[in-house]
Amino acid sequence: MTGQAAAVIDGKYQVVRELAREGHVTLSEVRAGEGVTRRVAWFDVASPAARQGFHAYRAALRAIAPAGLTDVVARPGAYYAVWQPVSGTPLAEVAAQPKQQAEVALAVQALAARLAEHGYALPDADVVVDGQDVRVAYLRPAPEGRTPEEALRLNEGALAPFRGGRVKRKRQPGAWLTFVPGLFFLGGAAYLGAQATQVYLNPPVHEVAGVTGQSAQDAARKLTSAGFQVDYAKGDAAGLPIGAVIRQDPAAGTNLPVGRLVTLTVNNPPSLSVPKLEELTVDQARASLRDNALALGKVIRVDGTLTKTPEGRIIAQVPEAGADLQRGQPVQVMVSTGVRGKETWLTNLTGLTYDAARKHAQVAGLVVTRVLQQASDAPENTVLEQTPAPYVRVPVGSPVTLTVATARYTPPSQPAGSLPLPPPYVPPVPEETDPAQTGSDQTDQATPDQNGPGQVTPDQGGQTEPSTGTPAPTPQEIPATPAPDTSSPSTPGANARTVHFRYAFPGDLPAGSYTVAVRDADGEREVQGATDSTQLAGAVAEGDVQVRGDATFIIRQNGNEYATVTP
Repeated sequence: MTGQAAAVIDGKYQVVRELAREGHVTLSEVRAGEGVTRRVAWFDVASPAARQGFHAYRAALRAIAPAGLTDVVARPGAYYAVWQPVSGTPLAEVAAQPKQQAEVALAVQALAARLAEHGYALPDADVVVDGQDVRVAYLRPAPEGRTPEEALRLNEGALAPFRGGRVKRKRQPGAWLTFVPGLFFLGGAAYLGAQATQVYLNPPVHEVAGVTGQSAQDAARKLTSAGFQVDYAKGDAAGLPIGAVIRQDPAAGTNLPVGRLVTLTVNNPPSLSVPKLEELTVDQARASLRDNALALGKVIRVDGTLTKTPEGRIIAQVPEAGADLQRGQPVQVMVSTGVRGKETWLTNLTGLTYDAARKHAQVAGLVVTRVLQQASDAPENTVLEQTPAPYVRVPVGSPVTLTVATARYTPPSQPAGSLPLPPPYVPPVPEETDPAQTGSDQTDQATPDQNGPGQVTPDQGGQTEPSTGTPAPTPQEIPATPAPDTSSPSTPGANARTVHFRYAFPGDLPAGSYTVAVRDADGEREVQGATDSTQLAGAVAEGDVQVRGDATFIIRQNGNEYATVTP
């Protein structure tokens, strides 16, 4: 369904312009097929009350059979009525005439009576008169909360011109003499016609039976046998079975003419997913189904030797896990009576995934009842330990405890977005010494030259040197940064430099823990610590890193190489 915002209603009516908007009803002029102009009254149904209001409106349309109505649509997401132009004189102009024809007056009064039965009045309808035919060109939805007394009051005002002395009856003086032989025949026909008109305009009234809580079929059978029409609406009630009547409109005990519509709201809740019950006990299965608004059905006892299922554990279920059921429906289970045999054993499960280890235990006739988590460098959910130990014979149906690996880190509580790398390390620069202050301090501490081995002699600027005679450098000659170590062999192209690293992690990044390391002339070092894949998927890691010589960045997943980047 395409709404008004897209200028198309229900995919087939092109909106030309909006004519009126009253409450939750919008009247629009539309263009149908081959350029035909129509009017569409669109209902915004967003609540059960609004849905009930539309059904009441549709019941009124069925009662009066408007000449201008061409279609009524009522389905989820599309509730509207389509109207066509009707020729004739508006009822307001007819009412303004000094006299009205008796046939027209009777037809208007009958129309008002049918409208009043559904809470509507003549002012709610656009009525035209063509000769003696009274036609409804359009019916506006009645305001919410209108009382029957208010509808009667509105009808009284609209019917005043069509009552009393303002009704003109056709008379042809002397014409009755021509039809004397057929007077009795006409009298009988008139009597029968009057009776038929009376039955049509005033059908017998029956009391609407109460069908709430009954099945939809039984309720419909009871109402149709009393002469009413039945329509259905979907509802949801937790305390009633599927298909039972939640409520009825009109309510039970209402006096309603035969042939009128009774709307039944039937319990039809949304579907629920069946949980997995295999390997559970009957009590556990019953609790799981109760938590999912389902019920435990028939319990069948079968031999569990073939599937090696311990006694009291569920082997299979109908319907299977994941199937759709409605609330309150039952699930049938098959329970093992035990495995023929006394003892069994488990193989070594270390290194297997949890799912694979559980399958091994099931095949061996054992049940995994406890799972412990332990931080480890092993892949997540990998089995680290098991109880009972491998190849130890234990009774069939014994419990199994598995210890599985978890990551050593705690993922951040919020997404990290782009992950900048830490800034490069820059060694501190030593402060320069004041030559004057250094020279004066050391001059005061100088001693006479003894020229002996191992002695020190004063030198210019107060610096001292061993007696080898080599002059000490002045403060101005001391370099600001340490000189490179020439004692070790140099590596070609191993000059320090800064490179920019950037890597965009894919959105479908495999699960695991990721690190970033750089390998250069100084070896390999880590530049980004372990981070969970949930925080890295779709993110970008980048930053400047100081390296020596050729450099390669390695991205590792759980310690294994995942990708490399060469800047």
